[in-house]
Amino acid sequence: MWSKIILSVPVKRNLGGEEELDIIIPIKQVPETSNVKMDKETGTMIREGVVSVINPLDLYAIETGIQLKEKFGGKVTVCTMGPQSAAKALKEAIAMGCDEGILISDRKFAGADTWATSYTISEAIKQLGSYDLIIAGERATDGDTGQVGPGIAAWLGLPLATYVSKITDVASESIIVERLVEDGYQILQMPLPALLTVVKEVSNPRLPTLRGKKKARAYEIQVMNAADLQLNEACIGLKGSPTRVIKIGYPKVTRSGKIVKASGDTGLNEAVDALLQFLEEKELI
Repeated sequence: MWSKIILSVPVKRNLGGEEELDIIIPIKQVPETSNVKMDKETGTMIREGVVSVINPLDLYAIETGIQLKEKFGGKVTVCTMGPQSAAKALKEAIAMGCDEGILISDRKFAGADTWATSYTISEAIKQLGSYDLIIAGERATDGDTGQVGPGIAAWLGLPLATYVSKITDVASESIIVERLVEDGYQILQMPLPALLTVVKEVSNPRLPTLRGKKKARAYEIQVMNAADLQLNEACIGLKGSPTRVIKIGYPKVTRSGKIVKASGDTGLNEAVDALLQFLEEKELI
């Protein structure tokens, strides 16, 4: 099923109608699946000393931004909030084709939930100046909430389209996208600047090139801390996070079974009897 919605919001494009697009892509580093660790005291994820990678769903946002830059010109700025080690993720994005990388890093940001994270990132984006489009991944694979992208849009007062599977057209003042919804696709026209969260169908992420890797190695990542952003400290980090994890539980996967060796006629009869008894106990026969 297809549906069409035209969203009319009185928001002016930042760049005064220029054809080039300035795109900002917030990304996140997530632990590799086998390296997820939780702090039982604070209920937050332990990130220091853990091998992390770019959130896989953010790679689709990066690729989408690069493709738009290649088509319309402009630049792609990738930003992330995290420890100093997160600079590695930014350099990987630059090696793929992004132009600039911004690291939002301060120990005061530690333990931030989605509300505090979206606030901090939105304040950093304000410092970057004018932009046309913000593209984020649908969600992060560690928290799996899908809240940070919409949160940034709310803090910045931007039109928002979630679950974007295709960008159909970009004009001087508006963008047309297809959203993946439960009963099909929805065509949405919205003014720029805007924020999109994208799903896997939107693109196929490219690999970093040798030229890109050389550029990334020489690139100096810009770092923004709490003092640079002049944040309300009541809204950042663990203390500024309204979400509280009361208890952490780990699922136990236990399987108990009985092995009956069917050797010889006697063993075979015992095995059949044991199987029939098991099926009867489970009320399967």
